[in-house]
Amino acid sequence: MYCLGVLSLLSLVAIGWAQMETLVLLDNLSIRETHSLFFRSLQQRGFQLTYRSADDPTLSLVKYGSHVYQNLIIFSPSVEEFGGNVNVEAITEFIDNGGNVLVAANSNVGDAIRELATEVGVEIDEEGAHVIDHMNYDVSDAGQHTLIVAESDSLLPAPTIVGDRAKIGPILYRGIGMVSDQNNPLVLDILLSASTAYSYNPNKKITEYPHAVGKNTLLVSALQARNNARVVFTGSLDFFSDAFFTSGVQKRGTDKKVEKSGNEALAIALSKWVFKEEGVLRVGRIRHHKLGEKTPPEAYTVLEDVVFSIEIERYVSGKWIPFDANDVQLEFVRIDPFVRTVLKKVGNSYVSNFKIPDVYGVYQFKVEYKRIGFTYVYSSTQVSVRPLQHTQYERFILSAYPYYISSFSMMFGVFVFSFVFLYYKETPKEKPE
Repeated sequence: MYCLGVLSLLSLVAIGWAQMETLVLLDNLSIRETHSLFFRSLQQRGFQLTYRSADDPTLSLVKYGSHVYQNLIIFSPSVEEFGGNVNVEAITEFIDNGGNVLVAANSNVGDAIRELATEVGVEIDEEGAHVIDHMNYDVSDAGQHTLIVAESDSLLPAPTIVGDRAKIGPILYRGIGMVSDQNNPLVLDILLSASTAYSYNPNKKITEYPHAVGKNTLLVSALQARNNARVVFTGSLDFFSDAFFTSGVQKRGTDKKVEKSGNEALAIALSKWVFKEEGVLRVGRIRHHKLGEKTPPEAYTVLEDVVFSIEIERYVSGKWIPFDANDVQLEFVRIDPFVRTVLKKVGNSYVSNFKIPDVYGVYQFKVEYKRIGFTYVYSSTQVSVRPLQHTQYERFILSAYPYYISSFSMMFGVFVFSFVFLYYKETPKEKPE
């Protein structure tokens, strides 16, 4: 028994390690040194990083029919073609199977990254383009106004994804501009540029309308697929660099200088979200029964009072704790919802009491929770609802009283008529002699 316990413990530890396995694809291995602070933060949180060149001919995401890694980091913007068995189709399949991907591009973006961006609902500007802002650039800019300063107010108001915006300083960005697919409801615009920015090649004269202008210029984008796989796409590899993490920020034309940029805080928040350290929900225990009882019946009867409860948990710092919200809804569905109600938090459960509608059939207790930054929660419990038995109907219905009166009056009339008919005797008339 002791050996079995040890083996079980080791297997759980191995599963935990497997969930933290992360493949890092680089243009060159020197990026490990220039972006060491970001990689170190991942390692300190328990991620097992495997560094490989993006064109390594031995690359593979799948081994013996299963994925070797749960997470993928692509810091190789200029790669034209991935090595080994890795390509855009393989990465897309990796996402379809629940894998998480973090991608950083720059102005020298290759066809492979551009094609991958299109798959996740983002369109990248042409090679050589930079995001340019003549009004919001850092004093250390080389003169082309491509080292722009983005304020934290431009971040998506989703603390689960970006953290506390009030605690994030100005963000340094030097890279290419992107545009999101507005017809894709799964794409999130995480960081937008100022209204004075645009994306174009700074070494060329502007002869045509830029690819992205103003707040349509996307700096950081994210996607959460319907299977809860997550993807973060940014157009700046320097965004994650040690130089940007530790650099001070002073916007041109102002005397205010911030000692440290908000890049590190935002990068860590984004990495926690994309690798599912934040915003992960799961369904716990589900219970339903008649009011006043404790166990679920084989079938409910129309017009009965029913109690439904569900536990939803959130993953925080390696532990599952009760999730706290006031907008979780329950639907009682038979093709269409017959009942829709807000669940109330009672202890660690969300509870609702309602009366079953006067329509029998096969129903579902359905809870569907979709909020920005959180994994999708879906729960469906099927139950049967039968009509009333003949012994359960009311004996006297108020609206039928006129019929009752008419019936009893008819019965009384028949009784009187019968009595008169049987016992009434006419006096015979005497015949004259």
